[in-house]
Amino acid sequence: MELYNRLAAGERIRKRRILLGMTQEEMAEKIGRAYKYYQDIERGSCGISVETLIKLGSALNISLDYIIYGNQDNDIQTPWILLEQESVLEMLGGCSEKQRRIALEILRLYLKGCSPP
Repeated sequence: MELYNRLAAGERIRKRRILLGMTQEEMAEKIGRAYKYYQDIERGSCGISVETLIKLGSALNISLDYIIYGNQDNDIQTPWILLEQESVLEMLGGCSEKQRRIALEILRLYLKGCSPP
């Protein structure tokens, strides 16, 4: 088993936050931590307490095993889903913050309109 890699864990956290359409400020508030500290978590420049890991897992709806090691539950994350998620992240990565926010809001509205009443 691979040892814990802070940079990789921070990147997984960042990608999931973006996928959920949340800002760093929103996530920091959601887990009850300072904005600067949350930025350091995503950069991988600091350690994370067990309490903070639990809060992150809950807020991001991902397992601690995934945060720490990148291991995923294959029933939830199929290769196709991962590929689709990566494609969305790449598209959004080339946009300005304003464009990302607009794209995410359009996606939210679209999904809301597609869901059954």
